[in-house]
Amino acid sequence: MRVNMIQRHNFHPIYLALAVVLPLHSLPAAAETEPPQSQQPATAPAQESAASRLAATAGQNKEQLARRIESVGHLLETSSAARQIESSQIAQALAVREEARGLYNTARDAFRSGDLPTANRLLTETTMLMFKAVRLASPEDVTRKKMETDFGVRRASVKALLAAYQRIAGEKSVIRGVKETVASVEKTMAAADKLAEAGKYAEGRIELDHAYITVKTAVRTLRHGDTLVRSLNFASKEEEYHYEIDRNDTHQMLIKVLIDEKRAESPDLDRQVSGFIAKAKELRTSAEANAKAKDFAGAIKLLEDSTTELVRAIRNAGVYIPG
Repeated sequence: MRVNMIQRHNFHPIYLALAVVLPLHSLPAAAETEPPQSQQPATAPAQESAASRLAATAGQNKEQLARRIESVGHLLETSSAARQIESSQIAQALAVREEARGLYNTARDAFRSGDLPTANRLLTETTMLMFKAVRLASPEDVTRKKMETDFGVRRASVKALLAAYQRIAGEKSVIRGVKETVASVEKTMAAADKLAEAGKYAEGRIELDHAYITVKTAVRTLRHGDTLVRSLNFASKEEEYHYEIDRNDTHQMLIKVLIDEKRAESPDLDRQVSGFIAKAKELRTSAEANAKAKDFAGAIKLLEDSTTELVRAIRNAGVYIPG
């Protein structure tokens, strides 16, 4: 009957492995090994026959229980369930398995001492604990734990970078744009936290990535601005041109990371920012043409204008970045 029930369902292989070590319900209780004192056998031959049958049944049950001990041992140590628990490295799952091992050893001791009902009961409890350990170590739980951990690490990075940005801005006495940048990043982090609370760690991680890029760009702007204000002495106009190319490339990357997904979801937003992006591309093409003709001064001005258009596109999408 047990085999037929298993065949009618698409059980996971691990649970099929666990099914083979389910309890033996036919084990005789200790009190049943002898007839009650008040009952006297009708005849000696009848008493001998009953005793023989009982001895035979007990022998069969002991043999079955011995096989079950072997099966549960396999479940604990070498089965796919055991491998899954080990590979998960989840402390709670490993602890439950250790508890199961302790019960298993007690069950074997009971079997050796002849206490078959106790051994049978402990083997059942061992199997149930392994069910619990497998659930704790299931791939879904492992993935969720990893996503939760990754979210926490990324959030800590954003928080640390934001603190660095505020510190650098304070050291440089920069006021313009700092308040808006901090507010934008904190708003994005709050949205990420809300998603994480709902178990949506992947979506929350995307929001954190947006916040990270925003504040990283802000820090970079402060540092580059400091370099330019302090020195204003590029080795050549060509060197300054390559700096502006890099800055323009960075903002094109921000377009992809920060607003491309929003554009795909909102045709109105796409139309709103497409003009800025098209203008930026046109200016970039003109700048490259000027640079090819060695007019680096003209190319630099065109690149600055191109980057300004990209900043406008991002801001019009509701994401504040300095620039």
